[in-house]
Amino acid sequence: MNTTTGQAKTTAVVSYITIVGTIIAYFMNLDPKDPFASFHIRQAFGIHITFYVLGALVSIFDQGIIVGAFYVFFFVLWGYGLLNAIRGEMREVPILGPFFQKWFSTIT
Repeated sequence: MNTTTGQAKTTAVVSYITIVGTIIAYFMNLDPKDPFASFHIRQAFGIHITFYVLGALVSIFDQGIIVGAFYVFFFVLWGYGLLNAIRGEMREVPILGPFFQKWFSTIT
């Protein structure tokens, strides 16, 4: 578990604020590339992409229990990632976090 503070922490937190925040955080991290910020940008990007892809699939079903479960799943991933960014910790989100780090490894 690595910890950090300062500009990298701010960039990491911004990355979780909608997909636009992820894009802004990416550009904030261009000049002095920080591994902590890059880690959280990959996590946040994966969470946001998962939200849109799964949201499209869930929209096929018109049942509240399925839609509700989807939103709970997304909120837990998002909240876990955001809290770790606020705490300055590099922890992957449950279930999908390792995949996000591998799939989006080009985002630095």
